Amino acid sequence: MKLALFDLDETLISGDCSSLWSAYMVAKGWVADEQAFLQQDAALMQQYAVGQMDMQEYMRCTLVPLIDRRESDVAAMVANYIQDVIAPRIYAQARECLAEHRAQGDRTVIISASGEHLVRPIARFLGVDETLAIGVEIQDGRFTGATQGTMTYREGKVSRLLDLINQDDTLLQEARFYSDSHNDLPLLTRVGQPVAVNPDAILLQHARQAGWPIYAWR
Repeated sequence: MKLALFDLDETLISGDCSSLWSAYMVAKGWVADEQAFLQQDAALMQQYAVGQMDMQEYMRCTLVPLIDRRESDVAAMVANYIQDVIAPRIYAQARECLAEHRAQGDRTVIISASGEHLVRPIARFLGVDETLAIGVEIQDGRFTGATQGTMTYREGKVSRLLDLINQDDTLLQEARFYSDSHNDLPLLTRVGQPVAVNPDAILLQHARQAGWPIYAWR
């Protein structure tokens, strides 16, 4: 059974699920200072685009509206968000690719630098059972606003994946990884079959030089 690894944002879906969720929380009245919140989100995402994001700071800011909210309430809102926002943004080719890997008996895993409270239910909606995402802390059934564990961002994706596969480098060498972002180069350069999907400018250049497949999904 081979590994088929997928980034989520801008790879399987059009857009970034964290930023889209931030806008959704604003629309639903979950954010106190709406303008400041969205401006901060946009500024931090600009840092991500150039590979300079402080992921700890980004998560701290975006989790503020969830502090002390019940896990069940957030899950219900996320379910609505997936139907309203994410479902129309799923690339047709992404669905086809996932279906092909499942038909081949491959082990599909979504590995994302977004919070697990978003990634896990989106993955289930896509028919993917395994995910690696940024851990969010829940105490007594409520969000604390803190994260936990190694963040699945840049080198953190490699670390978390190796833990998942019990450090089996053979599995890594046989794996295929689909991503749009140069922030995923640490993992793309470790797998045997890297694939650039809707790549940003930096990843596009690298993929061309390395001779990697380049897909345009819409």
